[in-house]
Amino acid sequence: LQLTRETAILAAVVGFLITAIIVVNNLRDIQTDAKVGKKTLAVILGERGTRVEFLLLLVGAYTIPIILWVIGLVSHWLLLPILSTPLAFSLVRYLDDHTGADLNWALAGTARLSLIFSILLSIGLFFSTGRP
Repeated sequence: LQLTRETAILAAVVGFLITAIIVVNNLRDIQTDAKVGKKTLAVILGERGTRVEFLLLLVGAYTIPIILWVIGLVSHWLLLPILSTPLAFSLVRYLDDHTGADLNWALAGTARLSLIFSILLSIGLFFSTGRP
């Protein structure tokens, strides 16, 4: 078993989505955290900045595999996670219009997105083994 540069990068991509779950959680709790003096990154960035952070994490998760494919480092099979973009778009739109406890839906949705993306990425890795 060998850890390649591409595998490490793709693991980081999945990490972006897992981090997005934490970002939604912190966005949901931003008002209560600020009231009790918690200095989470969401409190420091504010609601708008935290929404931008969420967007950037998702953009990174979807863009990096495309870049790796364009430069010839991975197979086209690693583009399978792109099939989950409609869910990602719906989450970004939802985050723009909701706050507080309403974000529980986005929290669950981001976890679901992470799972679906990861399954699609795993299928892509399975089919691309030895076929860059």
